[in-house]
Amino acid sequence: MAQYTRKEVIEEAKKLATMMADIEEIDRFKQLEAKLNENIKVQAHIKKIKALQKQAVNFQAYGKTEALQKVEGEIDRLQNELDEIPVVSEFKETQTVINDILQMVSSTISREVTNEIIRSTEGDVLKGETGSKSQQSGSCH
Repeated sequence: MAQYTRKEVIEEAKKLATMMADIEEIDRFKQLEAKLNENIKVQAHIKKIKALQKQAVNFQAYGKTEALQKVEGEIDRLQNELDEIPVVSEFKETQTVINDILQMVSSTISREVTNEIIRSTEGDVLKGETGSKSQQSGSCH
């Protein structure tokens, strides 16, 4: 009865991934990532934030609450400055768009697999019931 093997489905998923890697939004993401990596100001902020995050972990481990709060405040300040840099905010927006696209594809696949199962068992897609469920509710016990 099965028309496809698991391996064939995985191969098709890989083809879909290749297609998705070639969409406009992914191209834009790659361009912005390259700009981020080339931007000295952005890289300096990231480097400072990472160093402060390491300090924060150490302060937390040793119970240095006051020092931890000070470092966390500095991290927040630097993060806010970083977020105000146009290329950073555009990069984050692009990440959100890509995540939305991935979620949409994942949801579509999940929904359509479920609907196909329902249709193939002569169930009711609107009720979300397979044919076996519909047959059970129609029979007398």
